[in-house]
Amino acid sequence: MVRSAPAKRSVLSRVLGVVGELLLTGGIVVFLFLVWQLWWTDVMASREQSQLLSEFYERTEGEGDSPGVLAPEYRSDPPSADSNAIRDGIDTNTIWAVLHVPAFGDDFQVGIAEGVDLKKVLDRGSLGHYPETQLPGELGNFAVAGHRQSYGAPLRHQPSLPIGSPLIVETADTYYVYRVTDHEIVAPSATEVLAPVPNQLGAPPNGHFMTLTTCHPPFVSNMRWVTFAELDYWAPRSEGTPKEML
Repeated sequence: MVRSAPAKRSVLSRVLGVVGELLLTGGIVVFLFLVWQLWWTDVMASREQSQLLSEFYERTEGEGDSPGVLAPEYRSDPPSADSNAIRDGIDTNTIWAVLHVPAFGDDFQVGIAEGVDLKKVLDRGSLGHYPETQLPGELGNFAVAGHRQSYGAPLRHQPSLPIGSPLIVETADTYYVYRVTDHEIVAPSATEVLAPVPNQLGAPPNGHFMTLTTCHPPFVSNMRWVTFAELDYWAPRSEGTPKEML
């Protein structure tokens, strides 16, 4: 019995086969990238934040701390954070303050480090303080940046912050309680939001402000979501905990 030779695959079928294999491989690569970007970076950043926050509290723990006591509310001129010690640690991801946002959950806290370098600070889950802006307690604008997606995404829910909600910055010896006053979407080049008086370039500082910046919209990031706040009151850590955290 004579068997006929198998038909040769046409050029078109071979091309389609190669294209199919490439598409399958590309799909796997994209899937793995998404797993890394959307999940694994969060896992790693969360682990590092947990360690950094533990180190911050070990470093700043004092015998005078009163964690379960309601802190008094001072509205006099606040004490300033130690600028020399802070700015010596630029882009080292050394946590010198902690941001508490009750609107994000009772247990929400994220470290603040000096500098806004992506790889050295922001991609490690921290918020980064713009070094050219003021520190908590200094007259002017205390401005920080953070990720809205991936790498821990500490500012994922920033756009949902209600006006009047508290942003509590805890340093080694002081709580600074700010209140959200406004939101704005701006271009990345809109550096006027970092001015001592936000959006008023050249104006002398006349208050204690805080500005949060993050990417907008998520995963596109061609704009910036900016949240403005102003100091309501301050309290020494040694005298208790702000009512917003109890």
